[in-house]
Amino acid sequence: MEVYSRFFKPAAGSFFLFGPRGTGKSLWLREHCGDALTIDLLDPERYRLFSAGPERLEELIAGSPKQKTVVIDEIQRVPELLFVVHALMERDRELRFILTGSSARKIKRTGVDLLAGRAVLRTMHPFMAAELGDQFSLDNALEFGLVPLIVSADDPPDVLRSYATLYVREEVQTEGLVRNVGAFTRFLEAVSLSHASVLSVSSVARECGVGRKTVEGYLEILEDLLLADRIPVFTRKAKRATSVHPKLYLFDPGVYRSLRPRGPLDITTEMEGPALEGLVYQHLRAWNAYRGEPNRLYFWRTRSGVEVDFVLYGEDGLWAFEVKNRTRIGPSDLRGLKSFREDYPEAKLALIYRGRDRLQRDGILCLPCESFLKSLEPGSLPLDV
Repeated sequence: MEVYSRFFKPAAGSFFLFGPRGTGKSLWLREHCGDALTIDLLDPERYRLFSAGPERLEELIAGSPKQKTVVIDEIQRVPELLFVVHALMERDRELRFILTGSSARKIKRTGVDLLAGRAVLRTMHPFMAAELGDQFSLDNALEFGLVPLIVSADDPPDVLRSYATLYVREEVQTEGLVRNVGAFTRFLEAVSLSHASVLSVSSVARECGVGRKTVEGYLEILEDLLLADRIPVFTRKAKRATSVHPKLYLFDPGVYRSLRPRGPLDITTEMEGPALEGLVYQHLRAWNAYRGEPNRLYFWRTRSGVEVDFVLYGEDGLWAFEVKNRTRIGPSDLRGLKSFREDYPEAKLALIYRGRDRLQRDGILCLPCESFLKSLEPGSLPLDV
């Protein structure tokens, strides 16, 4: 696997490191914590050992007194270990724990509350374009996504096809998160059609043939597995009635395309718009996470249907972004941003599109998508380029 420099910065003390499978958590740990005492709970022997006796962690650490950094990989597999970690933290303030996980479901119930104030949260995301530099290809990112496991694979399409299956088998089925894996698999296909769209839970429920409450539970599982996110409507000091339903985004455009049903009635170009919007979402989310989460990500939609794809609001400022999968900009493409400017004149506005030229049109900055993504780094603000 080719090694790229990541924007991720660890906490000085103990921390949880969350991220979907394949985003590079284990590789980063090997590079930066190679001398740490490491426990990989994906190893069947280790899993059995600590499942049967979590207190054995104390014996292991006592046997290596010079190793003050302890890495526990996939901590959600044996959440009972968190009680031992808590006790060890209280007893020895020099110990530093790095607890990784690809599912926050069990940790939410125990670890975060248990270790509040003692271990902060960090997240690892798929590659950002600026991390790949000249190796970044917009077309490849839209087709196969930016999950490091897939980007670095000898056969990215083959690995991508098996990615969702891996999650269903190893996370959902093994952990017993759902009773009917077949229904959940149909749900994954149905919900992929809502990617980059306002979410209608009732419509998804009808599509996959289960109840609304079941779909709500499935959505929570997706979020807990870090595979999807719902972003709310921006309503701060709203001057007009806005929509109430959130938008849904799968965490990576390649994973979205692998889940989306394809057939003779499906047009490939219909996937490109949501994939492009999802790619921009993925970058804004990672940028904010690597800055320490000083902002929140929203979208804006009025009851009359005027919409802006992304609103970023917080300590760093207020930005509004519209994403268009086209090479030329028409007057209608700027409608949502202009309406947003009427309500929020202090906002910085940008239209992200597939053209080659950087333009200023009607007071709105229009940026080629590839150059915008490559310029987005945690050390600078989104439009300060």
